[in-house]
Amino acid sequence: MSTDIESFTRAPFTHDDATRDVFRKGTGPAVVVMTEIPGITPFVIAFADRLVAEGFTVFLPHLFGPPGKALSPLYAAGQIARVCISKELSVLAARASSPITDWLRALCRHAHAQCGGPGVGAIGMCMTGNFALSLMVDPSVMAPVLSQPSLPFGVSRGHRAGIHVSDADLAVVKERCAAGIRVLGMRFTHDILCPGERFETLRRELGPAFEGIEIDSGPNNQWQIPRTAHSVVTHDFVDQDGHPTKLARERVIAFFHERLRG
Repeated sequence: MSTDIESFTRAPFTHDDATRDVFRKGTGPAVVVMTEIPGITPFVIAFADRLVAEGFTVFLPHLFGPPGKALSPLYAAGQIARVCISKELSVLAARASSPITDWLRALCRHAHAQCGGPGVGAIGMCMTGNFALSLMVDPSVMAPVLSQPSLPFGVSRGHRAGIHVSDADLAVVKERCAAGIRVLGMRFTHDILCPGERFETLRRELGPAFEGIEIDSGPNNQWQIPRTAHSVVTHDFVDQDGHPTKLARERVIAFFHERLRG
């Protein structure tokens, strides 16, 4: 597993007076990888490198934490606390998009201009999971993937069913789905951070345009996946033939190939 962030080029990207570093690597159609809490961990880097090996250019924006730092409970808790008070992420908004998605849309347009092709892919994970849906408002985004989308926090029944996108953005998303864009989502069945009600909402709102992968993490499941499993393609990924997480990652890669290679 490659975990070397230094193998990526690092450059600032500015939109509307907001500047963040973006790590880039690879050739081919662009995929924007929006990292989960606590940040660009070695597991996230390994996933990005897998996309590079498949012939994609990865754009990895620095959203949380020190790049390359390994996951630990204390590190994760600290970053969650920072996110909860951030003005860029609306952690309790069931029917509103986080403000940072405007900057991310600009990054998608930039990536498309740099790499060409039909458009760009975008995968969000955990707290950025729903962002891929909001990014669909921009026509450059052709392959959105929601991995364990965890916003809004499930503090009520309405929040558990919420998909963290404004009504105006959702209307555009549904128009694009009607025009042929597809959305891929993934979650573990017993993940309390990404409840099943959220996928029910996505199926109801997007219809056949939404492809949901739900991996059994219940008691006595065949692969002994723990009930606490959360991160499908990173921290809880198992590189074993036939394992549901490996099949899910293969589906993500196939989805990007299908949608981004014309």
